[in-house]
This record gives sequence, structure tokens and C-alpha cells, in this order.
Amino acid sequence: MAEPSKSIDSSGMDEFGYTQTLDRSIGKFASFAAGVSYISILTGVFQLFYFGFSMAGPAYAWSWPLVFAGQLTVALCFAELAGRYPVAGSVYNWAKRLTSGTWSWLAGWLLLISSIVALGAVALALQLTLPQLWSGFQIIGDGTGTYDFALNGVLLASIMISISTLINAFGVKLMTRINSIGVFVELTAAVLLILALGWHVVRGPEVFFDTAGFGEGHDLGFFGVFLIGAMASGYVMYGFDTASSLGEETKDPKRTAPKAILRAITASFVLGGLILLFSILAAPDLADPKLGAADGGLQYLVLSVLGGPFGKAFLACIVVAVVVCTLAVHAAAIRMMFAMARDNNLPFSRQLSKVDPVRRTPTVAAIVVGIMAVIPLLVNVMQPAIFTILSSISIVLIYLSYLLVTFPMLRNRLLKKWPLADDGSEPGFSLGKWGLPVNILAVLWGGAMTLNLVWPRQEIYNSVPPFEWYLQWGGVIFVAAVAGGGALLYRLKIRHQTGVLAEHAAAVAAHPSSGSALQLSSAETGVADAKVP
Repeated sequence: MAEPSKSIDSSGMDEFGYTQTLDRSIGKFASFAAGVSYISILTGVFQLFYFGFSMAGPAYAWSWPLVFAGQLTVALCFAELAGRYPVAGSVYNWAKRLTSGTWSWLAGWLLLISSIVALGAVALALQLTLPQLWSGFQIIGDGTGTYDFALNGVLLASIMISISTLINAFGVKLMTRINSIGVFVELTAAVLLILALGWHVVRGPEVFFDTAGFGEGHDLGFFGVFLIGAMASGYVMYGFDTASSLGEETKDPKRTAPKAILRAITASFVLGGLILLFSILAAPDLADPKLGAADGGLQYLVLSVLGGPFGKAFLACIVVAVVVCTLAVHAAAIRMMFAMARDNNLPFSRQLSKVDPVRRTPTVAAIVVGIMAVIPLLVNVMQPAIFTILSSISIVLIYLSYLLVTFPMLRNRLLKKWPLADDGSEPGFSLGKWGLPVNILAVLWGGAMTLNLVWPRQEIYNSVPPFEWYLQWGGVIFVAAVAGGGALLYRLKIRHQTGVLAEHAAAVAAHPSSGSALQLSSAETGVADAKVP
């Protein structure tokens, strides 16, 4: 790769200790679209409606505003950070400026692993829609065999990830162009679907106040099954930080990224909530077991209410949503891998941080992420419940990585180290006096949700035979292995090589404001030698 220019960088990346190597071409709508497509209400709500409904019935819909309120506190904290540090690998770079090397590295590591697993889980959503759109998409078997559903899902997901790899490797302009068009289709379809379902309402809102017998026999009654059903909402409303992770490729990122984060989560809440509301009110029969079945769910409900042509048109829009969601998750994972690699904070960092000189995108990282995302699918190929298992594990890691930002941010607030002392530059977003209470709520919410998500419930981690203790505790074991193994990798090897690789280092020192209140990490103050890790 050609040596990047070492002159003063007008893009502002010198402030963070880096030279501008990525293509800065993303506008306001594309930035907003990145956050919306990662959250992707049509993907998430349609993928997991069956699970929430099967656990807690119609009243599970109350989890949607509850999760939004909690995640909004996190998004507000992230918006404040994005207003200062709109840099690739957002969570990792934010944590790097808020806490020690080990914890900040873990924040990036956990989100990287979760994004790779989530990429596979999102692509698997095609299996819930394509065969209902046309039976020919059930390529393996006829859907009645024990493993037909899982095997076909893995095949469709692998094809989707391969396509996403090619698009992301080609360049950010192509990816954001496709993503923006897809998001426009998704938002338009969501509005039309809300109107269509609203036209077919057959019952009143009292159904949301009736537990309908759900929770009977459970130790905690309806509250116990509601906590499980709430995961269906928790699995959807995340990834809003993607707008900032693409900050190095966004125009005027300190102002654009914070607004994009907040607009993405708000738009997703409003549209997703209305889809849930009117879907349940319009369902022909709430006692229909297909509503709580993986091969039925919201797709089945929409087809039942709207009929063949209209219903299938909306299912086609869901496929578009899954495609752009896959692109966005893949793009975010690439930026995280690139951000950590250019700090020499991953094995084979020099290769993973390579930027194509023509396309100005991390092509090697795009390919590696794509390959790694298919591996968990192949490992779980004979497991019919891989949808829920993969989603659960990836989301636990995401909530943990978010905690590794909001918790040290709260600690710095209490120590009067955040917000940063006035250095003459205006941040893109500030919570002002509301910063402390919002930050406290974000930490409490993140801790509670992480505990709820990782709890070894049979309904989540071992829902089908064989019923084994190690399968039920699989989430805890996997998360502990990823976190513990990552910590050991960092302490024993990575921390001894940390430093910005020479080809990515800025010609001038980092802006003084970056360290006026917080201690700079070695990745910001040092430049790695030429050795390949």
C-alpha cells in the first residue's frame, strides 16, 4: 500500500493520533441509515416476534417501550462521546479514552466477537421469510424434516454473508448507497404496514392488559415469563453506535454522528412499536399456535391479515431489510477490527489494518469478518434452535461492551474528569446537567439487562432436546470464555505490542484536548515498530 501523506490532515484525524486513510464520503442520511439498518426493526421484530409472543403473549409488547427507555440512556451517553470522538470502532475508541488498557481492549474485543456472531444471526433471518415468500427458497428438504429448517437457514445465511463481504470489500460508497436505498424501502414499508394493519384492527387495546394465562406454573408468575419475552425487544434495539463507528468516513462527524444515533433509535422505537401494536390488534386469532412458532410468527400474521399479494409484498420488503441489516452489521464489525488492528491490538494487525489504496476501505478485514461469521453457523448446523442461541450470545456480549463504556464514563463524571475541560472546541453534543442522572440510569440498565440476558434459562439456551446442563449454561460458559480468554490474550501478549502502526500514525501529536482530563493510552501516544505481530 502506498505510504499515506504525513502532512497536516485537514480531516481532523490528527486530533486522535491517526492519519486519514478511509474514504470520507458519508452524508447525513447515510449516517442515519447506518444506525437504522443495524437496528433494523423489520429484521428484528419479524425475526423474534414469535419468541416474545410464545413466552408472554400479547402483553410482551410492553417490553418494547421499556427497552427503548433503557437503551435511550445509553444512546444519549454515546451521542455525547460521538460528539467528541467520531472514530472507527466507536465503543473501543471511547473506552480507550475513559479507562485502562485492559478494560478498553475488552470493550472492543467483546463487541468485535459479538458483531461477528450477530452477523450470522441476522443473516439467518432470511430463513424465516424467504420460504414463506416462495417455497423454492426451502432448498434443503421440504421444511418438515428435523434439521431442514436449520440446514436451509445456514445455507441462505452463508450466501448472504458472501454477498455482504463482496459489497463491503468493494468500498464504503457502494455499501452506503445500497444501505440508504434499502433503509428508504424499509421505512416506507414500515409506515405502509402500520397503516394496513391499523385498517384491519379487530380488537381493542385491553388485550395488552390481559396475561392470557401466560406465566401460570412459573416460579415468578407472569413477571418471570415477561423477563424472558422482553429479550425479543432487547435483541432488536442495539447497534445505534454504528453511525459513529463510520465517523471517519462521515462528513462533519462531530455534529452528524450524535444526531444520527438519537434519530436512529427514536425512529426505530416509534415504527417498531406501532408495528407490534397493530399486529396484535389485527391478528385474526391470538390463540393460533403459529403465532408463537419459529416457522410462523409475524410473517404468518401479516400473510393472514393482508392476504397473498399484499402480504408477500411486505415480506419482500423484510428481505430487503435483512439484506441491509447484514451489510450494516458487517460494516460495523469491519470498522471495529480495523480500529483495533491499526493500534496493533490484534494478532496479525498489520494485515487486518490494510486499506485498499484505490477503494480506501479495509478489504482484508471485510473478508476475514465474513469468513469468521460463517464458522458459528457451520458449528451449529444440526441445532434447530440456533436462531435464539446465536442471538442471545451475541447480544449479551454487546450489552457487556456497552457497559465497559458507560461505567467508566460514570466513574469519570464522579471524578470530575468528564465532560472534558473547555479547550475552546465545541462538542457536537452535550447532556449538560442531565449527564450524571442519565449516565447512572444507563449503567443500572446495562447491568440489569446483561444479567437478564445471560441467565441460564432452558427456554433460551436449551429449548430443544437433548436437555443437558452444559447446554443450558452455554451462554454463561461462552461469555466467560470470550471475556476471560480475551483478557489473558491482552495481558500476556497484546499489551506488550500496543501502539499505532506507522502507516496509520498522524504526523503531529494528538490534540491536547484529548488528554486534558483523561490519561491517553499507549495507542494514542506511541507508534508501533515495523514488526508483524
